[in-house]
Amino acid sequence: MRVDVLGVSFDNLTLDEAVDKAVRLLEEDRPHMMATANPEMIQKAAKDPQFAKVLHDADLVIPDGIGVIYAARILGRPLKSRVPGVDFAAKLMDYMAANGKRLYLLGAKPGVAEDAAKSLQAQHPGLLICGTHDGYFQEDAPVIAAIREAKADVVFVCLGFPRQEKWAAAHGAETGARLLIGLGGSLDVFAGRVQRAPEIMQKLGLEWLFRLYQEPSRIGRMARLPLILFQAAGARIQGK
Repeated sequence: MRVDVLGVSFDNLTLDEAVDKAVRLLEEDRPHMMATANPEMIQKAAKDPQFAKVLHDADLVIPDGIGVIYAARILGRPLKSRVPGVDFAAKLMDYMAANGKRLYLLGAKPGVAEDAAKSLQAQHPGLLICGTHDGYFQEDAPVIAAIREAKADVVFVCLGFPRQEKWAAAHGAETGARLLIGLGGSLDVFAGRVQRAPEIMQKLGLEWLFRLYQEPSRIGRMARLPLILFQAAGARIQGK
């Protein structure tokens, strides 16, 4: 079951349920695309019809952002829980390590994906990372060919939205992978370049505040996020 939050439909799943669905998608012999959507992506989709369609057609969309959860509550159709992309990826990698699935890391600055691979293999013994590529490429064909030749089952596409979702939707079938997941800046986290918020802040939904502390330059983007709550309230009043 999906829940519409201001034009973007989210799978109403817990973290474990989302991983279970991803595992089922991996068992199907065709490509799938997954999005980890936050309030900024909802706002972008409202202005970008192509991006909105990509999210609509995605096989799995999880709410990665406390603002999505609050907006859904205001709209009167609450989601079960927030599903952080980093936490989702960690549980999926545990499954992959235990079942011989192959992972490809795509995105971030040169060198970050390689560092992330080393860290992830240490954290998830047995995890098979079959290749990496940075996000600073101009031509798609060589990257597609590299993923296909690596025989990847899963690709973490970390190119920033909406590029990563559009890229996965456009080229997923060509890569031969079964599941392509847009994961934003997760490679920087996996590589240790960016620190996650303390666990208590994660539980309180305050990761955005910790991120702002780390990167004050994001204040302009953060200042726009409360807008989604006002939009949700307006939609609720209008009966949408």
